[in-house]
Amino acid sequence: MSFSKQLDGFLNKAKEKIEKYQADRRPQQQQPQQWGPPGGAPPPLPPHPSGPPFYWRPAFLPHEPVSQHFQHQLGDNGWGNNEAQNYTAEQHNSFHTPSHALVLRAIANRSAPPGQQYTSARLVSHTTLSRDRGFLHARITAPCARGVWPAFWLLPREPFTWPVDGEADIFEAWNGDRTNHSCLHWGHFNGEDWNKHRVVETPIPALDNPEGLWFGFAWDQPPDGRGGRLVWYIDGRAVMKAHVPEGTRRVSDWQIILNVAMGGNVCQGILPDDGVYDMVVHNLKLCDEPVGGWGCFERDWHAAPEGHTM
Repeated sequence: MSFSKQLDGFLNKAKEKIEKYQADRRPQQQQPQQWGPPGGAPPPLPPHPSGPPFYWRPAFLPHEPVSQHFQHQLGDNGWGNNEAQNYTAEQHNSFHTPSHALVLRAIANRSAPPGQQYTSARLVSHTTLSRDRGFLHARITAPCARGVWPAFWLLPREPFTWPVDGEADIFEAWNGDRTNHSCLHWGHFNGEDWNKHRVVETPIPALDNPEGLWFGFAWDQPPDGRGGRLVWYIDGRAVMKAHVPEGTRRVSDWQIILNVAMGGNVCQGILPDDGVYDMVVHNLKLCDEPVGGWGCFERDWHAAPEGHTM
């Protein structure tokens, strides 16, 4: 074999090794996450995330029904806001994924029969906050579109009187505006109580981040249930604070609500385009203390703003 052929062979082998090395190091294309009702054997539960100790955390196991931890509230009665959706307990509207997430799926389909054109889910936790002080924490990916209203909030256990007994909205975004509305409601909607509905608006450009954002709510109330302090958080930053209003139900008796509404007064009567709008709850837990402990809560209490009147 001639020297030139030997050299060609050597160069070809070197080229092959270089190409293989480059291919091995080339990033693999990521396939988009596909959410769907679970099927098959569930994978093992992932390790608990770092953070403060928790006293309640639904595992969102694929083979368990959503009703394991939540009650489905049902109906298409407008929910006091002229909303368009019919809340159902159907699996296509709420389910656990193989990756241990909870999905609330709002579906808009104008060609469907009446009562099925706009369907969604509204879930109320069986548990209450159940303690005089604690921290509610959730990592959520929210749908962001005109005519869609996802929410993560609190109401007292039924029966209750609204808004006298109180309401706290931890996360809600209206009509694709990419703004979180942290809210506290109590009293009445009348001239005398005009200042008893407070809110802080926080712009969130990455509201529909597939990895989700952390939304938190800390409460500290004396054992007699009178008075106390509340702090709202987004990704670890305190965005709003409030004293527990006099006359509201004690915070330990409040329940967690997750829902995706469509249309209604808040969305200015706008209905969403036909399609699927998923609110994905990656993690949800009730903790003994806020991230950083109660000392951090004290600092946040002094630094956070109070809400303005609505």
